[in-house]
Amino acid sequence: MPFTKVYIHCVWSTKNRFPFLNSFDLRQKVWQHIKENALKKEIFIELINGYSDHCHCLISLGNNQTIQKTIQLLKGESSYWINKNQLTKQKFEWQDEYFAVSVSESIINKVKDYIKNQEEHHKKKTFQEENISRRI
Repeated sequence: MPFTKVYIHCVWSTKNRFPFLNSFDLRQKVWQHIKENALKKEIFIELINGYSDHCHCLISLGNNQTIQKTIQLLKGESSYWINKNQLTKQKFEWQDEYFAVSVSESIINKVKDYIKNQEEHHKKKTFQEENISRRI
């Protein structure tokens, strides 16, 4: 049986970056659900967090998992669950696009710290400001 250890840092936003996930409690509920759902699908989420308009996941991919399929499963089921449970006032949607980058095992702790500190981080800089500065 093959053994792989491939870490991927994934980020995806809400549709049009609308702040659907506008409370800490709602975000925690959604992140917990995504983790529980991922386990059922044998997707290993090392860490998940985010802010009102986006989600960060550190995922360890399995031997037969692709980035595209893994993110599709997480986003699709979670948006269905959020709408089914009427957790937002409007119909909830994730943006189609996503960002994914491989992470060296040597910097896993730095990436985890970054993901853990999303609440504080985005009090200083919005998701849009951060993305604009990355493109320049």
